[in-house]
This record gives sequence, structure tokens and C-alpha cells, in this order.
Amino acid sequence: MKTGSMFVAIGFAVALASGAQGAEIRVLSSNAVKTALEELAPRFEKATEHKLAFTFGTAVGLKSDIEKGATVDVAILTASAVDDLLKQGKLAGSRTDLVRSNSGMAVRKGAPKPDISTTEAFKRTLLEAKSIAYVEQGGTGIYLKGLLERLGIADEVKSKTKLLPSTNPAAQAVANGEAEIGMTQISEILPYAGAELVGPLPAEIQLYTVFSAGTGTNAKEHDAAKTLIKFLTSPDAAPVFKAKGLEPAR
Repeated sequence: MKTGSMFVAIGFAVALASGAQGAEIRVLSSNAVKTALEELAPRFEKATEHKLAFTFGTAVGLKSDIEKGATVDVAILTASAVDDLLKQGKLAGSRTDLVRSNSGMAVRKGAPKPDISTTEAFKRTLLEAKSIAYVEQGGTGIYLKGLLERLGIADEVKSKTKLLPSTNPAAQAVANGEAEIGMTQISEILPYAGAELVGPLPAEIQLYTVFSAGTGTNAKEHDAAKTLIKFLTSPDAAPVFKAKGLEPAR
């Protein structure tokens, strides 16, 4: 461990010494940060003796669950979803921005990578593709529906577009041969060995999404929830997020 990281870890542990121990923290989180959280969870649990209970899904779906009264200690959703839940009184305190994610395109491992370097090239690639997939109710999917309309190709690609459930991520569908092209958050492409990242969408049509954390109004573990958010914004967490295709939010 590097000296700086060691001091951060030691300081973090000392700060927790007087806090409640052994709490179970219920976390509802977007799939976009799933692999990063799964890697960070054991470190947090070892340092604090708290346990993390995750529920992963689309930000849209999880936001709806919270609105309907789902118990949550920490919600990690899009910044806009967190803001809306704060306004509704479903989350308490303030929003803490964690990371930013970009949308990208995936193809099956070993397949030729199409040109998406410009908006025109992106349009041409979609028009020439045999099949296209994205999660229908995911934040990226909702954005893509509007984007295809704006680009004037929605009708032309409709018959070859596979709208996926949240249980079948776009990169997984591509890896399994269900579609030639998949589009989703880059952080949701990298975990699949059978899929390869073509690249991010062109800058002028890119969807930049900030993922933020908030504590539940009905949280059972308020102090532990705040400790988790502090950990996720610590210098030790940043390299893990970066390795998973996520950028600093600030």
C-alpha cells in the first residue's frame, strides 16, 4: 500500500472507531457503478465491520421503488434522480456526486469495430447494422430513443432494434450473440469479456451522466450510510472507479 493510501485508510478506520459497529447498510444502486461497488465493498466492510446489502437496477426503476416506499440507507442514482427524490422528501440531506459516466457502443469480442468517430459515422453504422440492442427503461435507453428521433433514423432502425429488460444488459446481449451492436454506459460494457468497447458516442451526441449518492429519509442506519458515502468519495476509491470506466464527477 502506498504511504498516502495507508494514511487515508488508517485515518478512516480511526474516524470510525467511535461509531456504531456491525450495521447492515441497504444500498440501492444503478447498474452503471455495479462492478466498482462490488470491488470496493469488501474493503469497506473490512475497515468498518459494517455489511452492505446491494440492490442493483436501472436508475429509473430504483427511483420508482424509492418513491413507492422502498427502505434505503444509501441511494446511488443519476444526479437528476437524486435531486428529484430530495425534493420529494424521499432522500434526506444533500446530494453527493460520486462519478461521471459516458455512453458507448459495444460489439461482440473479435468482431470488426465500426466507425463511430463522428455523428454521421455513428448514423451510418446504425443504419448498416443487422441488429441493435439497448435496455428500454435504462437512462441510456430513454436517451437513445430521443436521439434516434433527432437523427432522423428512428423509423429505419426500429425493426432491427431489440429493446432489452434491465436483467439483460446490452453488453451481455452482444456477448451472447443476441445483437450485433449494443449501446449503454461504458462502465456497463467493460465487465463483459465477450463484448468489446467500440468507443464512446461522438462528443456532440454524448450522454454524460453524473451518478450521485443520497441517504434515505427512512434509513435505518443514518450514521453508517454517511460513512459509506464518505468512503466512496475518498482517494482510495477513485482508482477503482477509474478502472471501471468512470470519471471523477468534479
